[in-house]
Amino acid sequence: MHMRRTTRQNQATARITVTVLAAAAALLVSACSPGSATMSAGNAAQAALAALPRSTPSALSPYYTQKLTWRSCKVAGFECATMKAPLDYAKPASGDVRLAVARKKATGKNAKAKDQPPASLLVNPGGPGGSAIEYLQKYAGLAYPAKVRAHYEMVAMDPRGVAGSEPVECLGGRQMDTYTQADVTPDDQKETDALVAAYRKFAEGCGAKSAALLRHVSTVEAARDMDILRAVLGDSKLNYVGASYGTFLGATYAGLFPDRVGRMVLDGAMDPTLPSRELNLQQAAGFETAFQAFAKDCVRQPDCPLGGKGTTPAQVGDRLDAFFRKLDAHPIPAGDRDGRKVGEALATTGVVAAMYDESTWPRLREALTSAMKENDGAGLLVLSDSYYERDASGHYANLMAANAAVNCLDLPPAFSTPEQVEKSLPAFKKASPVFGEGLVWASLNCAYWPVKPTGQPHRIEAKGASPIVVVGTTRDPATPYSWAQSLARQLSSGRLLTYVGDGHTAYGRGSRCIDTAIDSYLLKGTPPAEGKRCS
Repeated sequence: MHMRRTTRQNQATARITVTVLAAAAALLVSACSPGSATMSAGNAAQAALAALPRSTPSALSPYYTQKLTWRSCKVAGFECATMKAPLDYAKPASGDVRLAVARKKATGKNAKAKDQPPASLLVNPGGPGGSAIEYLQKYAGLAYPAKVRAHYEMVAMDPRGVAGSEPVECLGGRQMDTYTQADVTPDDQKETDALVAAYRKFAEGCGAKSAALLRHVSTVEAARDMDILRAVLGDSKLNYVGASYGTFLGATYAGLFPDRVGRMVLDGAMDPTLPSRELNLQQAAGFETAFQAFAKDCVRQPDCPLGGKGTTPAQVGDRLDAFFRKLDAHPIPAGDRDGRKVGEALATTGVVAAMYDESTWPRLREALTSAMKENDGAGLLVLSDSYYERDASGHYANLMAANAAVNCLDLPPAFSTPEQVEKSLPAFKKASPVFGEGLVWASLNCAYWPVKPTGQPHRIEAKGASPIVVVGTTRDPATPYSWAQSLARQLSSGRLLTYVGDGHTAYGRGSRCIDTAIDSYLLKGTPPAEGKRCS
């Protein structure tokens, strides 16, 4: 269970999306190198991300004035281009990074007026490491409300180090198979040493294959790339919908360029003030909240393998934990062409993956029934593979590599040694009796990263920005509701929109109240009323 990513559910492909806690550095960053954004004086945890100067430095002018050459994508109806950005904003002359961009032109009649080109709407599903272009082409560009697609030119850019934008590389497919099966609930020193060795090997692979890029994949740099894209597209303001980690990316943009914020929606918000240990601990509690909801629902269903009517959520958790322990000692077959069996690590990942969307709960019940009663781990393996973005041929997308690269640069690691992890075990087990142990050990990953972090926890105020809509779901497993509350309070123009329900993120997931409020804001610029709640 190598986790710490927050990605929007791709409804078009039913891809499982989760927050990767194993990357161990939070999604909170501000660059501290010369020429980058800096934090105001004072305690780092209370400092505010400072806005960049409004004038564009002359060294960056060639990037802001470049012309994109659009071409047809492999996906019909979309156009693609490549945009250049400086690899190092402190030293623009040291080289470029090439970023993949895609768009779908607005469909509305007014959008075709030559004297009034449509504004762009940039979308990002989160991660870090999720492909924004894939999200655009498989979901947002097709399934966002028709009125929104008619009004805006839908645009996506894979952030630096992700998918089509010079992707970070770490391990090959077979090596990743081994890595994803590493035991993250070590029972003795030998197993602890094996887990540390797995983290070291992963980090060393990233350092060997992506040495130069690893130093320049921070969220601040990705946000600065977004401003270049805004200018290149001809927009005076950035209109943006970001989910999960995409909320931190969007909020960072707002903090750096508050006067350039247009209509911005941050759905499933991150809290940039939290240090990584606290963020991971709160996220563990979020998973527990989601599991409690699943457990209550499961025992009401005739096919629940974890209990029936009258079984408490605690008892459901105990039975699942006992099953995980059984798999730790004796992995079960899954009919995998590469011979993988489902042990505790893959099974736990499969269960966690299903916590992100209640529509996946029936699949989880079916998978657990097959595993627990028929000794068949195929269903759990499918869920786990969807989380890791592993295809049937054994190839992994670069999500896990990019996720670790960004997270480990954005914030100091939660823990530096196994001994520190062991001291925090009680707190994490209390936060989540089912997942806490695995999540706390997963938080050790960045301790062995080959590049030192450049960020610290901080507030994002974005003083002077237009209204920013922050969306929080009360039982969100990946981004707890309290994070949305906190971000909305931090932002000088934040407006909290609450969804009372389950699942990760809210827009486009079935709540007419949420969708209407966000659509009205995107189309008319009218933010939801203060304190608006939907169910």
